[in-house]
Amino acid sequence: MSTAISPLAPKSVPAMPPIAGVTIATAQAGIKYRGRTDLMVMTFPEGTQVAGTFTRSRCPSAPVDFCRANLPHGTARILVVNSGNANAFTGRKGRESTETTAFAAAAAVGCSPSEVFLASTGVIGEPLAADKFSGLLTGMAEEGVTDGWLEAGKAIMTTDTYPKYATASVALGDHFVTLNGIAKGAGMIAPDMATMLSFVATDAPIDAPVLQALLSESVGGSFNSVTVDSDTSTSDTLLLFATGAAAESGAPRISAADDPRLDSFRDALDAMLKDLARQIVRDGEGARKEIEVRVKGAQSDASARRIALSIANSPLVKTAVAGEDANWGRVVMAVGKAGEPADRDKLAIYFGDIRVAHQGERDPAYSEDDTSRYMKNDTVAITADLGIGEGRATIWTCDLTKEYVAINGDYRS
Repeated sequence: MSTAISPLAPKSVPAMPPIAGVTIATAQAGIKYRGRTDLMVMTFPEGTQVAGTFTRSRCPSAPVDFCRANLPHGTARILVVNSGNANAFTGRKGRESTETTAFAAAAAVGCSPSEVFLASTGVIGEPLAADKFSGLLTGMAEEGVTDGWLEAGKAIMTTDTYPKYATASVALGDHFVTLNGIAKGAGMIAPDMATMLSFVATDAPIDAPVLQALLSESVGGSFNSVTVDSDTSTSDTLLLFATGAAAESGAPRISAADDPRLDSFRDALDAMLKDLARQIVRDGEGARKEIEVRVKGAQSDASARRIALSIANSPLVKTAVAGEDANWGRVVMAVGKAGEPADRDKLAIYFGDIRVAHQGERDPAYSEDDTSRYMKNDTVAITADLGIGEGRATIWTCDLTKEYVAINGDYRS
């Protein structure tokens, strides 16, 4: 974990209120890091509903396989997360490690292993010694506190320079419910479902199938719309837990995804996941600038998305932004290589509100001085208007600096 906080880090940390029924504990298990917490336990009351999305990598971690098997049961009692070791590509030892952890976690709260959820993040290929921390789980479950969200965010970090938090209070029917979310991620970020690790809890009484529908829809415009380095993790896990405790104060139980009373909750969940996803981009390894890539006028939304990702994942575009170089030719290159319908002579490129290229050539009004001044901003917006249709998409990424190479060149050391 880097000691220098990203210059794009939030200026303040939100007050994370308790979520009724949720307790949190953290510990220093010495899995990889010394002198910091690397284990987090979150417990939930009986009947807590759960939904999740996971990496589509064909080489998923053992905890991802474990969570996928448990998700259809729809209920959760305990979440165990470790940092420093991803327990990925660890074969039989990896499966045994998840089993050891799951049985210890189930015993800690008196539930079935099918109500246990696990996540691991860190180095790939190193066996995870579950016996280093499984004996801590009972004590952590018993000693959990309701106001542990800030510590939870810190415990799950790897190369992150700051923890990621978000919270919201919204109406569900005529009553208010609360959502809290945390996330970790800084590198190996090119989501194909969610990205990294993220955990959201709410006191809303919403059934698991509805939660799943909301979550599956929401990742498209949030975690699936960010990229740091075009690499999809083996461990990506996003879990949403609903304790239902707000029902005691009159909040209605929601059992259908089209219930109109869900509108505000859906909007809040979308905003929260987008917030967490953009915090990850702004903590991209070595990042100094956030880049918002907008594509419009494409043949379709799907085509626009592929073009936006081509721009956002281009090392040449990202290094140009790092150098504050208004090199719009690299954007033209990225549009052209995407393999999507495009017409050179209809393409327009913007940096912020400045049109730099138009109708197949540099804009006649282009000013190098004005554009160079714009490139000094912390956030740089790049727009490609293809002028051939109605498709549009937005992707968030970050610049590519020497620090990214330094961080990843000795990540296992």
